[in-house]
Amino acid sequence: MAEKYTMVKALNEALRRSLDADPKTLVMGEDVGRLGGVFRVTDGLYKDFGEDRVIDTPLAESGIVGTAIGLCLRGYRPVLEIQFDGFVYPAFDQIVSQLAKMHARSLGKVRLPVTIRIPWAGGIGAVEHHSESHEAYFAHTAGLKVVAPASPADAHWMLRQAIASDDPVIFLEPKRRYWDKAEVDPDGEAPAGLHDARVVRSGTDLTLLAYGPMVKVCLEAAAAAAEDGRSIEVVDLRSLSPVDFDTLEASVRRTGRAVVVHEAPVFLGMGSELAARLTERCFYALEAPVLRVGGFFAPYPPSRVEDTFLPDLDRVLDAVDRAMAF
Repeated sequence: MAEKYTMVKALNEALRRSLDADPKTLVMGEDVGRLGGVFRVTDGLYKDFGEDRVIDTPLAESGIVGTAIGLCLRGYRPVLEIQFDGFVYPAFDQIVSQLAKMHARSLGKVRLPVTIRIPWAGGIGAVEHHSESHEAYFAHTAGLKVVAPASPADAHWMLRQAIASDDPVIFLEPKRRYWDKAEVDPDGEAPAGLHDARVVRSGTDLTLLAYGPMVKVCLEAAAAAAEDGRSIEVVDLRSLSPVDFDTLEASVRRTGRAVVVHEAPVFLGMGSELAARLTERCFYALEAPVLRVGGFFAPYPPSRVEDTFLPDLDRVLDAVDRAMAF
């Protein structure tokens, strides 16, 4: 039966059900046990599943990922929490040099079912190193799956699917959406595959492509544009590697115009790859070049000016105007 969940509760319920379903599933990370996580995503799991399955680790991100790789070799299925996005960099070597490559290096004999949950991106007024958008680093690394839910229902089902996957998955949680509420039915069926994109608003004039925290901004932009008589389609990518290009292409062929929106800097971000691939696949159907809206090519700013850095309704609508003017 569907109930209204915040994204935090939806994630917590996904972890609980995954721990219930498989005794080899473990939750590991800094403060995930007795505290229940800084955002309370793991709240109550330590009490119900014990210290052998919900494990408080030292402040050592490289060690957390390295330990998880070793556990996989003994048949375990670890779910890791990196406390904040900017603290994943000490573990970057373990992730891209070992975790991403061991399956290929062993000619498929070794599977590494590690899910790395990362509270990710900005918008909560946090201090330095707490609002990074590093998805392009991971999406660029062959051997990793990278996904980013935008709603409580997707957060719940995509996390369960990620944990069940035999591939290493980088699971990016948009922390500015942690407290958004929506209906979730944990006893129902997953609304889509882990790597499927979805049309979340239909339209005929232009396609907005987004993922994670920017999906809500794009839906608001589409609603505002409708007041000016424009019909905007919004597609939630959901998966950043692999990308469901078939769904994206079908939408852009319907509308003839596309704008990619993300928080990360535009320079060499996800939008660059999406714009290039859609231009290759839809060149003769496009009425305008594929435009991009994102953060500036600068370190993430102090919280008091992050509203200037992050794409907002006005910047998305400005790109819509420019695309429609061609």
